[in-house]
Amino acid sequence: MRSVKSVLNQTYQDFEIIIVDDASTDNTEKVVRSFNDERIRYVRHDKNKGEAAARNTGIKLARGKYIASQDSDDEWLPEKLHKQIDLIEKSPPHVGVVYTGFWKIEQNKKTYIPFAWVKQKQADIHQELMKGNFIGCPVTLIKKQCFQKAGGFDESLSNLVDWEMWLRISKHYHFSCIDEPLAIAYYDKDNISDNPYSLATALESILSKHIKDFKKNKKLLRKYYITIGHILMSANHIIKGWHYLIKALSVCPFDIRLLSATFLAFLGEDIYNKVVVAHQKTTSINL
Repeated sequence: MRSVKSVLNQTYQDFEIIIVDDASTDNTEKVVRSFNDERIRYVRHDKNKGEAAARNTGIKLARGKYIASQDSDDEWLPEKLHKQIDLIEKSPPHVGVVYTGFWKIEQNKKTYIPFAWVKQKQADIHQELMKGNFIGCPVTLIKKQCFQKAGGFDESLSNLVDWEMWLRISKHYHFSCIDEPLAIAYYDKDNISDNPYSLATALESILSKHIKDFKKNKKLLRKYYITIGHILMSANHIIKGWHYLIKALSVCPFDIRLLSATFLAFLGEDIYNKVVVAHQKTTSINL
């Protein structure tokens, strides 16, 4: 298991590893037992509960004051924990999270995150996070007290779980960034993030949960409504997608291109998808 090996190979060695098996059907337990390291604790869910529940189980079992997460397809570079621990120990009390850059590998495409569009990577980054997610779970080191203050991961979400968590934590704590790639995250074509309807549903839920914050930025709220509308239209959920385009119009009623896109929704999915591409480019959001 590449992820476990990358933790065991850290230059910082004072840690415990809690592996939460979310009712997998492979040989995960056998592989975990093969490491024969007393710092590894294995726990298995009786049924599949999803990403958020698995993370919450690990947090509840953790004995340390810091939480660092991984997925089975993540890899930490050797200096990651050492650099994060060193920084967070030197930081003032209001810093609750230290995160690093990482490489996202997807179908032989390599992308560095945080993205180039991110202007504020440190301190109070709540407003920047509202524009979209640029922090991955595999690169965070979080004070356990952050979860006591903000709550655990939202188990009702099947997508965008990490982004919603950062939105809540960033209301109470500052973030510090080590802007260099100290982890690698591998994405495959079966990743749940590639499920359009799941993405739209999660985005709907997050907007509803944080609507007071998003209403303070009408331009951003409009973009999210359009994004949901585009996703739903492309997934052939025409009526529901049209509903979100109407909501976007209620925020910005004089957008001619949006008016045109809303009209095109009545002409069918094929025509809509062909004509709306140019408009989509101007309203895309990184999730």
